[in-house]
Amino acid sequence: MAISAVLGGVLVLSACGGGDDDKPKGKGDSASAQADVDAAAAKDASKAKITITPKDGATNVGLNDAANVAVADGTLTLVELKTSEGTAVAGKIAADGKSWKPDAALKRSTKYALAATAKDADGKEAHENASFTTVSPENSFVGSFIPDDGQTVGVGMPVSISFNKPIKDQKAVQAAISVTSSSGQEVVGHWFGAQRLDFRPEQYWQANSTVTMKLALEGVQGAPGVQGVQNKTVTFKIGRSQVSTVDTKTKKMTVTRDGAVLKTIPISAGSPENPTYNGQMVISEKFKETRMDGSTVGFKNSEGKGEYDIKDVPHAMRLSQSGTFIHGNYWGADSVFGSANTSHGCVGLNDAQGAGDPNQPAAWFFDNSLIGDVVTVVNSPDKTIKPDNGLNGWNMSWAEWKAGSAA
Repeated sequence: MAISAVLGGVLVLSACGGGDDDKPKGKGDSASAQADVDAAAAKDASKAKITITPKDGATNVGLNDAANVAVADGTLTLVELKTSEGTAVAGKIAADGKSWKPDAALKRSTKYALAATAKDADGKEAHENASFTTVSPENSFVGSFIPDDGQTVGVGMPVSISFNKPIKDQKAVQAAISVTSSSGQEVVGHWFGAQRLDFRPEQYWQANSTVTMKLALEGVQGAPGVQGVQNKTVTFKIGRSQVSTVDTKTKKMTVTRDGAVLKTIPISAGSPENPTYNGQMVISEKFKETRMDGSTVGFKNSEGKGEYDIKDVPHAMRLSQSGTFIHGNYWGADSVFGSANTSHGCVGLNDAQGAGDPNQPAAWFFDNSLIGDVVTVVNSPDKTIKPDNGLNGWNMSWAEWKAGSAA
């Protein structure tokens, strides 16, 4: 057994020997050999250099312009972007083959894998891969806005943006939004609280001008750990200039278009117990017919039900968020229009039930009004409407408006 052990040791030593000169190879020789292999591989490698944005393993990635591929010294031949579930995301390689981007915004809280292939001038391929995760709803904010892209609106229509989360860094967010007019009018933003930002010029928009809003909120920190995810350009048109003045004393409305009186219409405004707000109010919604339930705006009887509940109010146009409308009235006697104020605060115009008679005053006004047109109420015993009750910031002076800007 002792002899066997010795022989075994000899065999082991012989197996680990360094060759003819019995010199073991050192680490320097192994490194040299590997360097030769690397050099040979590099010599045969593609010259194309692919860059994927964002970097592999990135989190809280934006949804719009954050994912893209670029190549130097070559052209892209294939780019594939998929969710972790394997759903492919459509995208396009640029005509020159130098870049790629997805066709549409990515989804929030989603993990993506991106694989890219490119060729150099000699036809040799290069490959690059990366995975990343987009920002979550908890870590992002979005703004819903009016008016819509391509819409034609009246001269009083502000740009109004409502954010789904409170904005603490209002200066950074406002700086990432621009609103300009082809008229050259100065446009300023005003914050109503932490979640609403409106833009308007000093005077009404000039008729027939074009307004452009650009949102560049991708990656902007609205609050600690909460970033924007929107990059968007919106363009809308300003139509003719129409401003209507409701005089609650004379009980008439004068419709003025482009500086000339177009029509005078008898009205019935809020009763002495429930007067109509004074002030400049912007039409924000139009409904050919709608339901009006007094209980939804604080008018309840002793049983807790609405003092009124009319299921088919014709030709209704919203003037405030609190429930002020200018609308058709078929239930009142013809004699009240132009002679008595009888409503709960709305401005009523004579109309027919069913909204089917185009000859009624309310139908005419509805057909000749745009969202964004201004209705100004004067001589009411009530107070002036609050600027943030609807789209009614015109009731602030220009100095007051600019004081609410974070820029």
